[in-house]
Amino acid sequence: MVEELMQEMVVLYCFLMIGFVMAKFRVLSNRANQVLAKLILNITLPALIIFSLYIPFSFAMLKEFSWLIGMSLYILSLSIVLAKWMGKRLHHIEERRSVYESLIIFGNQGFIGYAVIYALFAEDGIVYLAVFNIIYLLLIWTYGIYLFNKNERLFQAKRLLNPGLTSTLIGIVFFLLPVPLPSFAIYVLEDVGKMTIPLSMMFIGSLLASEQLKGLIKLSKDTFLWKAAWMKLLLIPILILVFALLSVPKHLILIAAIVSGMPSAPTISLYAQEFGGDALYAATGVFLSTALCMITIPSLIILIHMLIGI
Repeated sequence: MVEELMQEMVVLYCFLMIGFVMAKFRVLSNRANQVLAKLILNITLPALIIFSLYIPFSFAMLKEFSWLIGMSLYILSLSIVLAKWMGKRLHHIEERRSVYESLIIFGNQGFIGYAVIYALFAEDGIVYLAVFNIIYLLLIWTYGIYLFNKNERLFQAKRLLNPGLTSTLIGIVFFLLPVPLPSFAIYVLEDVGKMTIPLSMMFIGSLLASEQLKGLIKLSKDTFLWKAAWMKLLLIPILILVFALLSVPKHLILIAAIVSGMPSAPTISLYAQEFGGDALYAATGVFLSTALCMITIPSLIILIHMLIGI
């Protein structure tokens, strides 16, 4: 299984390199990246989520969904505690402390997460990931904004009306209720949804190519950013393995661990830009963890395979 997983990872990184090269040769510009991100977040990813959840209802899957939500609550709560603890040791201004905590808590589960899980588990994996991401989506649109804008109201209902969460809830309705869809609609959802994977990885590659090298090199020497990256990519996902002591199916533990080990979310840079945080510091943290994940994700898969035998 490990060899198959590694082959899928190579394919994903090829997509990433295509995006990187296209950006370097100015085929993809910053404007193109914005359009690409909106296309993925608003159209292809929601289509993939709805298509993946359009499956017959079963109580066995409902039990698995409960485990996924439980693991998500567990790992996000731990991430918040660890981020607070590490943030207090960060002798920087408040604008960077908010960025720093966000880098540890919020991963790139909407782009690389879906690409990796789909490559490894196809549509079945997207079903589990969509459920695992429900708590994450609620948190990043509430607590994530609160970290940067603590003087404003913590909860703003309108921010929860995002395509990722909305499509997940629609998909769950299709899963729980026998709502038939025309065959052509299913084909459209499938074909549009499958665009998410190559587009997501090319988008990440283009982002990496567009960062300012001098600024990244200077900030990448910050040891706290390295500590945050290793915390996000390795320590936090390994903490999921405590569920191996319970009667949790091993494939759910693998999915939860891989997703928890995703690099820091590009959304953090957007929040920093919009709410007055240190956007360059955020971009550097995202860049560093994204670069390192090329090593850590395959390593994490191999480690879990060795420890729990999946």
